[in-house]
Amino acid sequence: MADLKTVGKSERRVDAVKLATGRGTFTDDIALPGMLHAKILHSPHAHARIVKIDARKARAMPGVACVLTYEDVPRVPYTTAGQGWPEPSPRDTFVLDRKLRFVGDRVAVVAADDPELAQRACDSIRVEYEVLPAILDPELAMEDGAPRIHDEADAEGIKDASRNLAAEIVAEAGSVAQGFADAEHVFENTYRVGYVQQASIEPHVTITWLDEDHRLVVRTATQVPFHVRRIIAPLLGIPLRRIRVIKPRIGGGFGGKQEILIEDLCGLLTLRTGRPVRLEYTREQELTAARTRHPQIVTVKTGVLDGRFTAIELRVLENTGAYGSHALTVMSVTGNRGLSLYRCPNLRYEARAVYTNLAVAGAFRGYGCPQGFFALESHVDEVACALGEDPLEFRARNHVREGDPQPIAEVLGEGREGFPQVIRSCGLPEAIRRGAEAIGWAQKRAAPAAEGPLRRGVGMAIVLQASGIPGVDMGAASLKMNEDGSFNLLFGATDLGTGADTALCQLAAEVLGIPIEKVLPYAADTDLTPFDPGAYASSTTYISGRAVEKAARQVLAQILEVGGRLLGEDPKDLTSHDGKVWAGDGRFVTFEQVCLSSLYQADQFQIMAGASHMSYDSPPPFAAVFAEVEVDVETGLVTVHKLVEAVDCGQVVNPQMAEGQIEGAAAQAMGYALFERMPFDAEGRMRFRSFRDYTLATASDMPEIESILVPTHEPTGPFGVKAVAEIPVSGPAPAIANAVAQATGARVRELPLTPDRVLAALDTRHRYA
Repeated sequence: MADLKTVGKSERRVDAVKLATGRGTFTDDIALPGMLHAKILHSPHAHARIVKIDARKARAMPGVACVLTYEDVPRVPYTTAGQGWPEPSPRDTFVLDRKLRFVGDRVAVVAADDPELAQRACDSIRVEYEVLPAILDPELAMEDGAPRIHDEADAEGIKDASRNLAAEIVAEAGSVAQGFADAEHVFENTYRVGYVQQASIEPHVTITWLDEDHRLVVRTATQVPFHVRRIIAPLLGIPLRRIRVIKPRIGGGFGGKQEILIEDLCGLLTLRTGRPVRLEYTREQELTAARTRHPQIVTVKTGVLDGRFTAIELRVLENTGAYGSHALTVMSVTGNRGLSLYRCPNLRYEARAVYTNLAVAGAFRGYGCPQGFFALESHVDEVACALGEDPLEFRARNHVREGDPQPIAEVLGEGREGFPQVIRSCGLPEAIRRGAEAIGWAQKRAAPAAEGPLRRGVGMAIVLQASGIPGVDMGAASLKMNEDGSFNLLFGATDLGTGADTALCQLAAEVLGIPIEKVLPYAADTDLTPFDPGAYASSTTYISGRAVEKAARQVLAQILEVGGRLLGEDPKDLTSHDGKVWAGDGRFVTFEQVCLSSLYQADQFQIMAGASHMSYDSPPPFAAVFAEVEVDVETGLVTVHKLVEAVDCGQVVNPQMAEGQIEGAAAQAMGYALFERMPFDAEGRMRFRSFRDYTLATASDMPEIESILVPTHEPTGPFGVKAVAEIPVSGPAPAIANAVAQATGARVRELPLTPDRVLAALDTRHRYA
């Protein structure tokens, strides 16, 4: 849209100065008089029952204000997953339980005058455990005789607790049996992805206190403040109206803060003591007791006739860990997105999420797509090469295009029946063309094979995501005008450091025809801002942004009404730009004059409006990702030299921020592809305790990254917008794996691509056609 003034420009972030000068107020940037510090006692066993717990010594310590065990709290089943109501995840969790289901489960919590005293009090609690047999292998979880992890009678929503089955999906569009029968070639392979952690620099941290009206204030690092309020109210035994949740600045979330992990304990301690309470996870707790990406074993089976797919089947075994947080919806997304990427008349998805006595999996950026697309896009490369085709040309022939339906979306939803989807914008052909040109695909694929230990290769992958959850989540915003022509914009959407506050201000400024500096955002306070589901499902700009646009258009209509009265003109004949209302003859009134008139003169009223938005559409952003790697065939070491991400996210709101999203996702995805892992010992204990062990991609590991924004216009989005937050994270891992295969002839079907796995694949490699 060529006439846009603010949208599409790299406006300076609205929080740039305060963050750069250290004045960005995070959750932990306050200290309250009389504040207590809380510590949690975690289970040392993967599966155990508390026979006896004695906290008398802890309670007797001077300075210890409160100790809570399962004997001291209400028993209410809930899910820690911050999702829309009714939650699709099993309600299989309790604030504190007598049965413990993984190493890191909560046994007790202590509040004391200082953190060291709270930790000593935790250590003094004497617990007698009945250690139970544990199940650590998801492939054995449903077998007869496997230990039953959830044998409680009051859990709700578990698919089949007797088989450790948290959730199950079977869905089909067309007939894959017929599709395989029609195929000339049928291919089938299995791929594995393991545990990885969100690794936000800011850990989970919450501070609670009672205000002057004896209401509980919860200041917390969360992606989902309104879900926090709704979920903790019954756990605390108080009405929702007595709870206010405030989301300050957040130091990263990536889905890990879409969980209610510590807010309930903080709230209980404040209600019991009447004092402010602070609870913060250590890095060790983040790695052992927080949430992770869901490990999955993905089997892909395809039928091909004349170079086109006749059938695609995905089968997934998902390890949800000890609790079913996001179990159903993550694997719903795995199938929904994976089976929507290629044109194919016959699609089938079969998925099971099983409990184990390992770390609890939850939401993580990409939400099921990185697992599914690693499998699918590795498999598509294998199919193309087995057929003697260029993987790029094979994909270009088979991928979906503008106007195509997404039939699997009609039978798959995130906890609810899916809604029919049609692709109304698709920049994938252009993304593939520009990405291939940037990586030098044709030249490098045709280059003669290198000799010696260092082998170069290029690989690619294509991916799609979604923009919000169709027919499920709604966002809202309100906007009011001030006497100086500025505007207060209130919304419940959550900025995780992504720049969402800035993007929403740009949308409002575009409608009103004013500089972004005239829009003052206030976000995510359940007392003051309108409802928003929170930051997940790539929904903020598409869903919450449309609510902002609607509210701004209503406010603009009111401005034109007052301006028409002042100018003696019909509002329909007026225009607005540069902070003025203009008549056709060149006369104008300023926004300041309009607001002063509305507040103090005839027909006085406040120029303001609120709006909500929910969509039955969920337009997919697309990406084509290319990787160039070097593999040392003597050591198995993989080095990435260049990553190209060509992304179609519709009309870009802020190019600089969009490129930041892409580059950040590329770094995160490189860690997923090459380094990150969470090894557990035979007792179910996570072996890593800090970033000294848990290896993230750092600046020294980063290759050249080229971000290409492919412009399209999505008719259902505000000003043509689609999502950008998650789409860049799913493609690098399969692109890197495909480049390794092209360089060496060795196919690694498990992440991360560690040197030992590459060497093992080299030992058994077949020639890569």
